[in-house]
Amino acid sequence: MKSVNTTFPNEKLPMTTKRQYHIITFGCQMNKADSERMAGILEDMGFEWSEDQYDADVVICNTCSIRDNAEQKVYSYLGRQARRKRQKPDLTLVIAGCVAQQEGETLLRRVPELDLVMGPQHANRLQDLLDQVFDGSQVVATEPVQIMEDITKPRRDSKVTAWVNIIYGCNERCTYCVVPSVRGVEQSRTPQAIRAEMEELGRQGYKEITLLGQNIDAYGRDLPGLTPEGRRENTLTDLLYYVHDVPGIERIRFATSHPRYFTERLIKACAELPKVCEHFHIPFQSGDNEILKRMARGYTHEKYRRIIDQIREYMPDASITADAIVAFPGETEEQFQKTMQLTEDISFDLLNTAAYSPRPNTPAAEWSEQLSEEVKSDRLQRLNHLVNIKAAERSQRYMGRIEEVLVEDENPKDRNQVMGRTRGNRLTFFAGDIKELKGKVVQVKITVVRAFSLTGECVSDCC
Repeated sequence: MKSVNTTFPNEKLPMTTKRQYHIITFGCQMNKADSERMAGILEDMGFEWSEDQYDADVVICNTCSIRDNAEQKVYSYLGRQARRKRQKPDLTLVIAGCVAQQEGETLLRRVPELDLVMGPQHANRLQDLLDQVFDGSQVVATEPVQIMEDITKPRRDSKVTAWVNIIYGCNERCTYCVVPSVRGVEQSRTPQAIRAEMEELGRQGYKEITLLGQNIDAYGRDLPGLTPEGRRENTLTDLLYYVHDVPGIERIRFATSHPRYFTERLIKACAELPKVCEHFHIPFQSGDNEILKRMARGYTHEKYRRIIDQIREYMPDASITADAIVAFPGETEEQFQKTMQLTEDISFDLLNTAAYSPRPNTPAAEWSEQLSEEVKSDRLQRLNHLVNIKAAERSQRYMGRIEEVLVEDENPKDRNQVMGRTRGNRLTFFAGDIKELKGKVVQVKITVVRAFSLTGECVSDCC
């Protein structure tokens, strides 16, 4: 950690009255979980949440650098807050997350109004870092650290579902991806710490847990232990068995998986354990083996197809979602068509798509075979069109069925409706009173199907 410019013209004093904070989050589920932990720390410090960013005394921008457009949104937001700070010098302005880690001290030259630049590994150290800021320092915290255990109580956005980090960082070296350089090496939490957090969530009334990791199938690789048969202990599969009976928790999900490490043993566990939902998010990125090799993904499209076949053998109705990248450097039309063919053949319930975006300090960004923006836009549009068609076809299987839906909230577009998700993670709306139904698992007969959501009628006695 580095402290610079240690004398401010407007030095901040320690907090004496209750102040307000606001956090804006860009990016993935990991970032959302980090923001919840930072919010919990701030509330332990006596701050109150402000819905209005312009009323807040402390503003944290938790950032994503996975694609250039996400990064540009961050800079646009910081520019607005920097102008505000020039009018209100006692505003504390923090940038956290992946852009902060990627750019480090450079950010202070670009946005000198910043008080604190902190990488994602430092989220649990927020109080210590802010104390230094309040003492008059401008702080950069981006050095690699052993991540502190989650000893804080996050301010969770939901009262029904919750994220639980099980592994931080990533040891993969995909040629397009900035994540390993901004989130650090893999660090697994112990099974005991994870279960303890889940037990506390169960006592608080949470019904669904999503176990999180950048590469969740790598869980436990850095933990000691082998079985008598020589198999590594503390895998994701072992963890699912270990936490499955936590009282109060009715559903368990996990994300994000990597095809290189996805095993049949894990699939069998998901089929055997009633609380584990029938939903798998497994990015494939490309349907062409040469592109996958250039991406350094470590599998072929044939292996990916075998994984999906195994899942559907054990759980024929499982929802399959994935990520794909089009217009990777050097990708030909023929190679792109293999991605289209894989999408056609598998029929994903949802496919997150993106055109390749060069990221700093990644090998692919330096290659000469970059494709034009016109090619990127055309291929992305064609793939998205196919995704919508296949998702709509997959949705048809729900028509007339009775689905188990965990009610999470009110439909913001129709206050007479509530919304929740099926075990397959399909967003579902139906008429009901949120005060009566929030947090309950109810039976819903599906009457309307759309590509990515459903509408139905509650048939449970509680409705």
